[in-house]
Amino acid sequence: MRRLAALFDELDATTSTTRKVELMASYFLEVPPEDGAWGLYLLMGQKLKRLLPARAIARWVQARTNTPEWLFRECYGAVGDLAETVCLLMDDAPAADASGRDVPLHEWVERAQSLRTLDESSQKDRMLEWLEMLPGTQRFLLLKLATGSLRVGVSRTLVERAIAAAAKIEKDQAAHRLAGDWKPTPEFFSSLRSGEQSRFDESRPYPFFLASPLDAAPSDDMLGSVAQWQLEWKWDGIRAQLIRRGVSTHLWSRGDELLTARFPEVVEAAARLPAGTVLDGEVLAWREGQPLGFAALQRRIGRTALSARILSTYPAAFVAYDILEADGADVRTRPLAWRRATLEQAIGGLGEGVRTRMLISPLVEAPSWEAASVARGEARVRGVEGLMIKRRDSGYASGRTKGDWWKWKIDPYTFDGVLTHAEPGHGRRAGLLTDYTFAVWDGESLVPVTRAYSGLSHEEIKTLDTWIHRNTTGRFGPAREVKPLRVFEIAFEGIAASTRHRSGVALRFPRISRIRDDKPAAQADTLQSLQALIKAPHAAKETHRQLGLFADD
Repeated sequence: MRRLAALFDELDATTSTTRKVELMASYFLEVPPEDGAWGLYLLMGQKLKRLLPARAIARWVQARTNTPEWLFRECYGAVGDLAETVCLLMDDAPAADASGRDVPLHEWVERAQSLRTLDESSQKDRMLEWLEMLPGTQRFLLLKLATGSLRVGVSRTLVERAIAAAAKIEKDQAAHRLAGDWKPTPEFFSSLRSGEQSRFDESRPYPFFLASPLDAAPSDDMLGSVAQWQLEWKWDGIRAQLIRRGVSTHLWSRGDELLTARFPEVVEAAARLPAGTVLDGEVLAWREGQPLGFAALQRRIGRTALSARILSTYPAAFVAYDILEADGADVRTRPLAWRRATLEQAIGGLGEGVRTRMLISPLVEAPSWEAASVARGEARVRGVEGLMIKRRDSGYASGRTKGDWWKWKIDPYTFDGVLTHAEPGHGRRAGLLTDYTFAVWDGESLVPVTRAYSGLSHEEIKTLDTWIHRNTTGRFGPAREVKPLRVFEIAFEGIAASTRHRSGVALRFPRISRIRDDKPAAQADTLQSLQALIKAPHAAKETHRQLGLFADD
């Protein structure tokens, strides 16, 4: 545990990405495999299934440190992290084992997992005993093991670079070996560190190639002739890889989540693919040749028990736009134009019925960038997010490799809302009010419609924090009610009816676009104007269908 604690402190002390990679590579080279496997697991942002309720730990520490509940709540609000709050409150604990034997990380994992088998009284005694025997950073790491993921200011990409440096392999190779659902075993870590190819896992996906955002309209001066590029729709679903190897099918999300059991109709259709095929694409809720929208797909996400009603009401399809493996061979280095032809051949041979669940993302024909802009203007009506622009001679890279793949999203929806409540942030934002609630008018009353916490600069947050403190009208735990005077423009990607929200609407990816101090609160938007957006795309789609604009599909 001391090695990981020392690494954590060193990573926390530097902002240099190069130095962070060096520190992690050194750790991976020196640590025993049984500890290295778990250290890698935690650095990758993985976590144990929660062992103890955070509220229980808070109660136990309050009692042990004689801290009143109100004071603990205030401390937590200022610090923004339970583990850090506990460490600060127990800073004068004896740390009885600080100079004794270093209990290895893998033993601490075993000890932490043993808490599941104990009653609450024994859990309390054991946890407090451990917290008192460990020094500061090790105490913090134990709390993170017990309550949630460890955030150390390193991205997955930096960890992959560190593994590549330690194993003396290419970064893409490290990314591939760390994709999917690997287990933190000494055997896996030793194989990874040695640079030797481990036994092939048929379920393992490839690292995803991520497009870079395009903030301005493309032109010949910016990207060259449009003829050099392949244009497709940007689908609003779950990015996924569909893997058909041997007689097995696996469906992986971009977040390394195995989705195979959740979309049986896609897996059934994939059984007709040739063995040794890996497709990149999107899982969508899909009916009668059209996407049903992300809100419909959400009815399937998170469900492991799928009723006949859910399957029939929200059927799913896999829309493929690339092929990464064909006939068992990795074809990612082949040009996109070649991969597209191979993809069409692989899916084109499937039966008609199968192709309702296994589709190819259609190309968007545009003789000029001006024509591409016109096509992008139809995106919302078609139920997509914009255009993908991919260089025809590009290979399939890993991560966000800028230059070959671009995403040109449609402009978001916006509305003007009134700030009504604010709460403190967490982690680095602790101590500042950064989580805001916004409302719109329903008659003469303000109705909350969304919360947002991103979009403002640090200076804007500090200025707004001061204003909120001066204009607080009530407090409810950590939340503050404020005078309804300030208007903000809120951007969001989608809207759906919702019975779970008082307003009756749910927004997707809300964030603050700008402060509207030029507009009085009385001129903020209405709930009726937001509700109208729910129906607008459907009405426009029907009009376009009647005009024959979808005939080419």
